[in-house]
Amino acid sequence: MIMDQKVFSKNNIEFVTVGVEYCSFIERVTELNKREFTDTIIKILPLLYLKATLLDAEEPEIDIHPEQFVTEEVYEYVRNNIEGLLGNDDTYLEVFQADMQYSETPIVASISEGLADIYQDIKDCISVYRLGNEMTMQEAIFRCRENFATYWGQQLTNVLRALHAIKYMLPEEEEHFCECDHEHKHGEQCECGHSHQPEIFTQRQEKWEDELNGDE
Repeated sequence: MIMDQKVFSKNNIEFVTVGVEYCSFIERVTELNKREFTDTIIKILPLLYLKATLLDAEEPEIDIHPEQFVTEEVYEYVRNNIEGLLGNDDTYLEVFQADMQYSETPIVASISEGLADIYQDIKDCISVYRLGNEMTMQEAIFRCRENFATYWGQQLTNVLRALHAIKYMLPEEEEHFCECDHEHKHGEQCECGHSHQPEIFTQRQEKWEDELNGDE
């Protein structure tokens, strides 16, 4: 297989395509609420993992160091945006960490840091692809595949487990839609005048009111 066939193989192009989607989504975090973010990211991450395992990445004959595009400032900007969105849900207990062998208790890990680590590696890789130099593209895809195997692949699976918990284990009463199509927390009073308390509490309140009226 000649160079351009390796670099532009179906598997590599599909990985780059998903990588572009991941990076674009991460860069739009400030436009999303927590539910929108978790609903989408838990769909992108498994696909990204799958495409990374299928990469056609052979070690280049010439050692080239591709340009790095994600600066420390960009990394921190991405991480801070995700941390700000998730709030207290950003941290989770993790046992699949290198430091775990020195600890008897789980390590506190960060979703925002994990996603920023993944972003950094993939953004660097797809940015090299945009330059169109086949030799640096081959090196970039090889390094990305190696980093996936040794680091960010595990980060991805760790973070996905934590995001799964956020999506499916949050109390349902955290949000509610009434007939006016407004979103509220239960118990809040809407400007439309509708009550947004859980039905059981509404029924109990009505019963108390009937009992009070009957005593009068």
